[in-house]
Amino acid sequence: MTAYSLLDLIPVVEGGTLPQAFANAADLARHAESLGFSRYWVAEHHGMAGIAGGATSVVIGHVAAATQHIRVGAGGIMLPNHAPLVIAEQFGTLDALFPGRIDLGLGRAPGSDMKVARALRRTLESDPNAFPQDVMELQSYFADDGQTGIRATPGSGAQVNIWILGSSTYGAQLAAALGLPYAFASHFAPDALDEAAALYRRYFRPSSVQAKPHFMAGFNVFGADSDAEAEYLATSQQQAFVALRTGQPRQLPPPVTGYRETLGPQGGAILDHVLQCSAIGAPAKIAREMRAFIARTGADELMLTSSIYDHQARKHSLTIAAEAMRELKAAA
Repeated sequence: MTAYSLLDLIPVVEGGTLPQAFANAADLARHAESLGFSRYWVAEHHGMAGIAGGATSVVIGHVAAATQHIRVGAGGIMLPNHAPLVIAEQFGTLDALFPGRIDLGLGRAPGSDMKVARALRRTLESDPNAFPQDVMELQSYFADDGQTGIRATPGSGAQVNIWILGSSTYGAQLAAALGLPYAFASHFAPDALDEAAALYRRYFRPSSVQAKPHFMAGFNVFGADSDAEAEYLATSQQQAFVALRTGQPRQLPPPVTGYRETLGPQGGAILDHVLQCSAIGAPAKIAREMRAFIARTGADELMLTSSIYDHQARKHSLTIAAEAMRELKAAA
């Protein structure tokens, strides 16, 4: 049975506030927990007015404290922005506070533009090609195997589940070589999805933490009681995507009727590309398109995501998605 989890970008809506965004995140995580979601992840982004997850480990602690048993983690931490020891200490602390519940997804993108990346790192001399070595250094701190000559406190002996994230075949090959679970960002970068999944499964080497491949795929879900309502709700994220891709990032705007019709060819092409891995509609359509996506990818887990302006409508969309997944399980 395909598991289902939630990626939350902690959207800051137009007219909203940061405290409201963080309160909504905790409430959404509790709702996901009640619906049987396996995990709740926060993504590291910086310098974006509409995304509040920059201090990712702090937000994870906030959400974990508000929930009981759902796994909570990063989807992900952009490791080139950080010294591995710092991440070992942060996530070792989280593991000590919430034992057996913390995930650490690792990516090598900046999660920002180069100006913001320089402000984060103080230099751009850190090499994204050193990502595999940084991952292994981080593993060494958690394992407390003495290879670094440093003992992470907190961090040593922490039982944090490490994932590799990616939107290309690079991450798939690294996850396979290290014997780690792999999450593909098909919810916004779908091009290499099938190739990455195939490479990961073909070259996976069992490890002490993962005996067989575990492949997760990102998937956008905008569910509502009717197709028309779902299409309307989805326009908030569509507007945000177009704004970001055209260099004008903004807070999450309210939905608008007929948004697609207002776009020229460039905007329409952006949406057609970025939302390939999506389901937008009433419950029957959501279930049908999720079933087709699982059949296509053979994913062991779906990482569901969507930014919907109205918080209650977003919770309802998650309920529809969870019901669809339960129907698929019952039919299996």
